[in-house]
Amino acid sequence: MFDTMTLTKAGAAVIGTLLFFLLGSWAADSLYSTHAAAHGDEGEVATGYVIATADDESDEAEEEEEEVPFSEMLASADPSKGEKVWGKCRACHKLEDGANSTGPHLFGVVDRPIGEVGDFNYSDALASLDGNWTADELNAWLADPKGYAPGNKMTYAGLKKEEDRANLIAYLQTIGG
Repeated sequence: MFDTMTLTKAGAAVIGTLLFFLLGSWAADSLYSTHAAAHGDEGEVATGYVIATADDESDEAEEEEEEVPFSEMLASADPSKGEKVWGKCRACHKLEDGANSTGPHLFGVVDRPIGEVGDFNYSDALASLDGNWTADELNAWLADPKGYAPGNKMTYAGLKKEEDRANLIAYLQTIGG
């Protein structure tokens, strides 16, 4: 049916195609990646190009000065924007009282005791915490759930933007309670 020459040609075509894509990937990586070791971060690779500015240290100092306390940010937060951020939480949490899902319901979560929704099976990391879910506690939790309570079951990495956290907490303040 097939002779060995046809099989050899087909095999060479497949291997050649894979080699072409491998070399293309290598070429693209070498063109568009900069090694962060040149910028002081050993072993990491940053994509894109580094653009040097006149005074990087003064930019960092200005950013620190402009930082607004979370309480002020929360006071001016927009619950309607928080409702949009809530879309990231919706897969695992519900807002209806007593309607647990993968995560506990968030009805009246602001100022509720931590880890105390009666019919939800919390991880030991959260069940052992004392206190209430104040706005500041929720902010810390939402920024880095694994850092806040190491060993908890929540797989979400956290909301990195403080403005998003403030808007979300403002929205959650309007739900129940």
